[in-house]
Formats: sequence, structure tokens, C-alpha cells
Amino acid sequence: MRRRIRAVKSTQQITKAMKMVAASKLRRAQERVLATRPFAKQSRHVLASIASRVDEHAHPLLQRRPGLDQGATLLIVVTSDRGLCGSFNTNVIKAVGAFIRAHPGRPISLGLVGRKGRDFFTRRGLPVRFQHANLPKVITFAEAEAIAAPAITDFVEGRVDSVFLIYNEFKTVMQQRVVVEPLLPLSSVSAEEEAEGARTEYLYEPSPERILDVLLHQLVEAQVLRALVESMAAFFAAQMTAMDAATRNSSDMIDSLTLYMNKLRQAAITREIIEVVSGSQQ
Repeated sequence: MRRRIRAVKSTQQITKAMKMVAASKLRRAQERVLATRPFAKQSRHVLASIASRVDEHAHPLLQRRPGLDQGATLLIVVTSDRGLCGSFNTNVIKAVGAFIRAHPGRPISLGLVGRKGRDFFTRRGLPVRFQHANLPKVITFAEAEAIAAPAITDFVEGRVDSVFLIYNEFKTVMQQRVVVEPLLPLSSVSAEEEAEGARTEYLYEPSPERILDVLLHQLVEAQVLRALVESMAAFFAAQMTAMDAATRNSSDMIDSLTLYMNKLRQAAITREIIEVVSGSQQ
């Protein structure tokens, strides 16, 4: 029993240390999320406003092809490279399964980001377009560009008709939300404009078509970057929560084992006393 208690205490020290490490990394990841969100949101808003003023055939990334709801689809699935994070990866995997079941007969391929998602889906024989694992601790535009490039190429060349992002969005330390959002084709009218019923007027230099040709690729990369940063922050939050729960469970287990050990020791002492008293009476 003493060995078991020592083993649980050692595990508790590990989980407590991992909780502290995740908490320190979460603070920096949260700062990057807050810095990335305004840029991604405003860039999509501005470029959607520009796109609403040109024909959808002005650029391949704006084209909505016939039979879009049944056409070939690429799912970019963002998971973590490590475990010990509760249901973080499981929720994303379930969202992918739900998407596939909701679209029977639809050709679906996967772009896997993160080792956990790669290991799960490659073992099940699903078609995989690309894989990216062991991402750096600080996500940059280089990683977003490498992930977005094959998706853009497949969409422009007509191999897929739509591209979706599936990832965990950071809400709070205790809450992460699985997001399934369309990436391509890009919407020509922003949700903000539809809600507000207003349109911002711009003066363009050079033409809107030229601006779209240069910036649409960067817009797609910005959305992928936001998904990666959100997923990273959500992972650290999930890991911190899981390690905190594991630490508390370890304390409860130590208390339970200590109580049981004391009962056994008390029973052994009582038995020895009874034996001594019985021997003296004889």
C-alpha cells in the first residue's frame, strides 16, 4: 500500500507540473489568439466587400460550381501532436465522422494537421491529401501557407469543389468549441454586411480585380492561421483543465489509499494485541 501511495504521489507531481506548464503556455497562446482574431475578421470583411463588387468568375477562388453540395470536398482537420488533453482530439474526430455521415456518397478527402488526427485517420484507410505533424510552438504564416497551398491548388484545378476547416476554437479556459467552417469558395458577401444591411464604399487603386488576384491567397492563409492559433490555445486550455482534474483525482486517491492502509494497520495491531492477551491468559 505504501508503494502504491508513493506511485500516486509521483504521478500527482507530474500532473501538477504539466498543469503549470500548460497554464504558462496558455497565456502566451491566448495573447496570440487575441492578436490574430481582429486581423482575420477584418481582412475577410474588407475582401468580401471587394468581392461583392466583381463577378464571381473574376477569380477562381470565388467560383461557386454547380452541384457544390454534392461535389468533392477537402476537410482540413486540425488536431494536436500530443495527448493528455481530455476530449480535445476526440471532439474533432467526432465532428469529422458526423460530417462524413451527413454527406453520404460525397467524395471526401482529408488534410490532416497534428499527429493525433493523422494516426487515427490513416489507420482507417480514409483518403488523405496531405499531412502536417509536429508543428512549431509558435505558429507563423509559413505553416499556414504550407497547409493552405495544396487546398488552393486542388480547388483552382477543379479536383475539389469545396474546402472546410474543422478545429477547436478557444472560447474560455474551461470551454472549447468545435468549428466546422467553409474555407473555399470564398463568400462574396460578408456576414457582417448581411446582418447590418449596410455596405462600406471603397476607392480602389489598382482595380478590384487586381486586388483580389494578389490578396485572396493571403486571405485563405489568414483563415488557416487563425484556425491553427485557435487550436493551439484551445489545446493548452484543455490540457490544463485535464491535468488539474488529474491532480485532484490523485489527491482523492491518496486519501482513500491512506485510509485503507490505516485500517489494515489497525486491524493488524488489534490482532497482535489479541494474540498477546490470549497467550498471557494461558
